[in-house]
Formats: sequence, C-alpha cells, structure tokens
Amino acid sequence: MISLTDDITVLKGVGTKKAEKLAKLGVRTVGDILFLFPRDYEDRSVPVAISELVPGSGSGTLVQGRVISKYKSPYRRGRQISRATITDGQGFLDVVYFNAPYALNGLRTDRDQFFFGRVTENQGRLQMIHPQFADGIEGIVPVYPLTKGITQMELRRYAKTAIQLMTQTDDLVQDRMFGDYMPQRIISEKKLCSLAEALKNIHFPDDQEALNEARKRIIYDELFIMQLGLLMMKRGKSTGAAHTADEKPFTDSLPYPLTNAQARAVSEICRDLSDEMAMNRLLQGDVGSGKTAVAETAMYKVVMSGSQAAFMAPTDLLMKQHYETFKRDFEPFGIKVGYLSGHMKAQEKKQILEGMAAGEIDIVVGTHALIQEGVSFADLGLVITDEQHRFGVNQRMSFSEKGNEPDILVMTATPIPRTLAVIFYGDLDVSVIDELPPGRQEIVTRYYGSERRNAIYHRLVSQLEAGHQAYVVCPLIEDSDMIEARSAVSVCDELKRLYKNVRIMNGDEPGGRQINVELLHGEMKQDEKDEIMTRFAAGKIDVLVSTVVIEVGIDVPNATVMIIENAERFGLAQLHQLRGRVGRGKDQSYCMLILGSQGKIALERAKVLAESSDGFYISERDLDLRGPGEVFGTRQHGIPDTHLADMISHIDIMEEMRGYAMDVLEEDRELAKPENRKLKERVNMLFSENVTMNL
Repeated sequence: MISLTDDITVLKGVGTKKAEKLAKLGVRTVGDILFLFPRDYEDRSVPVAISELVPGSGSGTLVQGRVISKYKSPYRRGRQISRATITDGQGFLDVVYFNAPYALNGLRTDRDQFFFGRVTENQGRLQMIHPQFADGIEGIVPVYPLTKGITQMELRRYAKTAIQLMTQTDDLVQDRMFGDYMPQRIISEKKLCSLAEALKNIHFPDDQEALNEARKRIIYDELFIMQLGLLMMKRGKSTGAAHTADEKPFTDSLPYPLTNAQARAVSEICRDLSDEMAMNRLLQGDVGSGKTAVAETAMYKVVMSGSQAAFMAPTDLLMKQHYETFKRDFEPFGIKVGYLSGHMKAQEKKQILEGMAAGEIDIVVGTHALIQEGVSFADLGLVITDEQHRFGVNQRMSFSEKGNEPDILVMTATPIPRTLAVIFYGDLDVSVIDELPPGRQEIVTRYYGSERRNAIYHRLVSQLEAGHQAYVVCPLIEDSDMIEARSAVSVCDELKRLYKNVRIMNGDEPGGRQINVELLHGEMKQDEKDEIMTRFAAGKIDVLVSTVVIEVGIDVPNATVMIIENAERFGLAQLHQLRGRVGRGKDQSYCMLILGSQGKIALERAKVLAESSDGFYISERDLDLRGPGEVFGTRQHGIPDTHLADMISHIDIMEEMRGYAMDVLEEDRELAKPENRKLKERVNMLFSENVTMNL
C-alpha cells in the first residue's frame, strides 16, 4: 500500500525523469505534494449563461451546455481544427481545438457538460480555445506553480492521491511529517481547523469559506513555527564564559565621548558579555553612527577577560581598514591584532593561524576566510560580523562554532524596519544606535530630471577645484538592449570626454591638472577593485564612476559628492546606503539623484530621501513603497520560507505567534514533553538543514 512518506516514483506515471522535475518544485515524496500550495484558484462552481459571456474578460469562465454539432477539418499545412458548437438554450458557443483530433471524442450530444476556458470572439462568434470539460461541476480548482515537463492536470491528480491517503490513514496523528503539531491552546483560542482539514481544503476546498479557514490555519502555522524555531536558536545557546573586565579604560581612551545611543548599546552588550549565558545580539546603526567604537569596546572587554575576539568583514578592503583602526586603538593596551585573508601568502597565513591557535593573537580581523576549515582559536570568546545583511544564519553559526559557545554580535548599517526586524533577526536581541555623533553635517540631497545632467556635471568641477572627490553610481555595468538605463562604462567614457580640456588648479602642475576619472564595477578582479579603491582613498582619483559595488566600501572623508544616475532603479534603503559614502569628513557634502523617469513611486522615493536623513524612517517608507520581498532581495539563509503568510499584512499575527512560542518554550524549553514531540520534529525538519539546533 502506498504511504505519504514513499518516494514520489510510487505514483503511476512518475518515473525518474518526472521525479527530477517534481524535485524542482520541492516534491520528493507523496506527502510533499500536500505542502505544494496552489498559487491561485479557478472558480468552477457557478456556470455563466452563454448570453452573458464577455469576450476577453478574466482568465477563465465556466459554461454549461450541450453539443449540437461537431466538425473536424482535414490537415492543411500541418494544422487541423476540431470545432464543436454548444448551447444552453440562451446562446451559442464554439469550442475549438488545434491539432487535437481526439478532443471531440469525449463531448456528448445526449446531455449537458461543463466547459471551462477563456472566452474570445472570432468573426462575431463566441468561442473557447482548448477548454477543459467535465460531466459535473468541479468546484474551486487549484492552480499550482509549474516547472517544465509538469502539467496542472498531473499535479491535481497527485494532490488528490495524497489527500486520499491522508484521510484514510488511521494513525495520522502519529505520523512524523503530518501529525497536527500545533498546541491545542492555539487551535482553541484562535478557532483554527485541524492540519488535515487545512491541507485538504487548501487544495480542493468545498467552498470559499472552507478555503479561507484553510488559509487561516496555514498562515498561523507558518508564523508560529518560524518564531518558535528562531527563539529556539536563540535559547539553544548554552552557557559560556562570563567576561567581567571593566570596559571603562577603553571608552575613556576614545578621542570623543560616546553618544547617548552608543552608551546605551555599550551598556546592553557589556551586560550580556558579563553574563554566563552566551550573547546573541544584533547592533543596528545608521551610516556613520559609531558602531565600530561600540564593537571595539566589546572586543576590549572580552580580551581583557582573557579570551580572544574575531571580527568578520564582507570585503578585503573593509577588513584591512578595520585592521588599521583596531591596531591604532588597541596597541596602547598591549592587545595584539592580526588579520586573515584568502589572498595572503601561504607563509604569512601560516603564521597568523598558528598565532590564533596558540592564543598569541588577541583579536583577528578577516573575511570569509575566518570560517574555513583549519582555522582555530585558543579561546574564542566573541565573534562579530559586520554588514550582517551580507551573511546568512549559516555563516553566522559556522563562525560561532570556532569557539566554545562564544558571544555573538552582528552589525548592520542597513536600518531594518521594526515590522521586519523580528522576522529576519528573531533569533537575536537588538541594540539600536539611532543618533549621529555631534558635529556631523547633514548631507544636502536634491533630485533632478535627466535634462539637468550636464549642468550637474559642470557644477561638480567647483567641488573638484576645492580639492574634493566624487562618486558617480550607475545601475548597469555596460549598456543593455533590454534595460533603458545609464551604464558605468558609458558614463565614465562621457565624463572623460567632458573633462578632457578642463584643468583644475589644486595640484602642483603649472597651469593646473586634468581631472582623473576612473571606473569600478563588480566584474573586475578583487585585486583590481582594491587597487582602485586604495587610489581613490589616497586622493589620486577625482571622480569614481561605479556600480553599487561601493555600497559597502572604505571611508573616504575627502569625498563630498554622490551623483546617482537612474536613481529610480534603486530602492530607498539602497539610495540611503549609497548616500552614506559621502559626508564622512568635516566639509559639507551633497547627494544628487538624476531620475531617468519620473513616475509616481520614483518621485516619492526621491522626495523622502531629500527630506530625511533618518535611516529607520527611510527603511519604513521603503517597505511601504516596495514590500518586504524587494527590500530584502533574498531571504536570510537558514530561515524557512513562508508560502501563504505575508510579512506586512500579517505582522500582528506574527507578533502574536511569537508570544505563543515564548510561552511554549517557557514551559518546555527543549520541547521534551510528549505533547510537544511532533512540534519539535516539525521545527527540526524546517530548520535543521540550515542550522544546528541545540535542543
């Protein structure tokens, strides 16, 4: 007898090749089809009178009628037409099939049948091309996501088989994959249907009310399991070392006092570090808010308590900048700093690795090289990742496994809306730096139509004359026939021609010097990118034309102008990040947005950016304008997808489910009670492929 846990190949007509195609949809077992939820539905429950049909309206209409004539044309030029005319007593409709000689065989002339398809018009006659037909009403029919080689009819057949097996299984509640794991308290209080009922009605609902109830149960289910898994990742951390050294000597050594927001973050982090329970904390701070000083304070406290600290940056260039900063700030305290990169020479790398393993290096700064095999520490007490959106849960956990339950601090300069922080970083406590250091000048931001482009580039010369530098950011590397937007290559060439005969009087050359324009983009080799950014930081390049590869880059205080071409092609949060590349020195800085098109959303984004420098407000507006999928691009590695739950419209449900999840873990931290066994299995099944659960 077929079981839900059997390989999908046990179903009739599913061979090895078909199974490979189904695997692309996440279907590997018979039961998997139950969790392949329809992307849409066709309402085939109420037929429409032929006299009321409107050509071209909707994706499909149900009609009831009887065939009164059939016609099959001979083949002409490889094409044959099969046509039947049906009537419901109020009008006539042609059903047409091309190159389907047997399609008319199932059509009956002795009784009514039901036809479903899109209604069109041909020479004044209503028609349906290749409609589906049946002897009875099919009700609400699922429409599934497809892949090449798999049809809707096949998926509907597989789903019906799986549902029959599910409803016939007497020991369903004991089944590992499909037992109803939701705590009875939630089911009762939220008036949810059972999982089995939800799975049946999400595929083939009896009516719209049944479909709504099924969707409700699955939305609650997805958000509850997500929040429970994230909380278990946080609470699963066992006890580690308590780092009790006083951090005050380091904060007193800084050349500037901490802002109130920095001091608050330091207090929260140091409280966690002093506790035996390992820290798992996110540090959010806008561009230039002073996250590095907070991270340094945490590293100082850990090292002075006798352990090591490791700091992972997303690029070699940023890693080296941090290395120089840490060396300058920590060496007066006798703290030894090293760095580890995949581009190091073998002997140099060997010395660093040996120093880390022997405990001779107190703080190591590195890129992804830090999480590779063969990298070990004598006593790793704190791991920090910079620009957290570049790393997923997988990498974060791999990093932490280099030590014995080290404290974890992850940092991001991408402000995360409150409504989404709990989703994407639900396994972390959150500290926020929401003010800038005193004296930092606000960046003047303006937006213009493309007709002002030449004027903008001519005005830029005055900034270059004053000894400043500029970024010009473009959405494309090279011109494209598919996308109408400015490319970095073409803009770089244009600026070189524009400034060819322009001399600026801020160098040693008699009569001035030529403006130096250079290009940077993501397809260059890493060494070449690093060399260009180093020269720009040294003031040897006046105008750097780039793609968003400079979004996370080194600090260049002398850069005072950011020009963004086709600004309408960037999200608000990304525009804010790019703007943050300037304004890092003592001089007034400017951001100029050039809009290639001036649609409603493009103008709204530009207006928000021009009026506000608050990254958290901007991120909330970005969320309103684009939604979570576009804002984050790709989901965080290690967090399961939701299929029906929407992160915006269901935010209240998600926060409610987080409360339920906290209650469950308060009573049964390891989900060891018999009534939570299936719940633990479900969380493990969705999370364990990505994250090692410490349950």
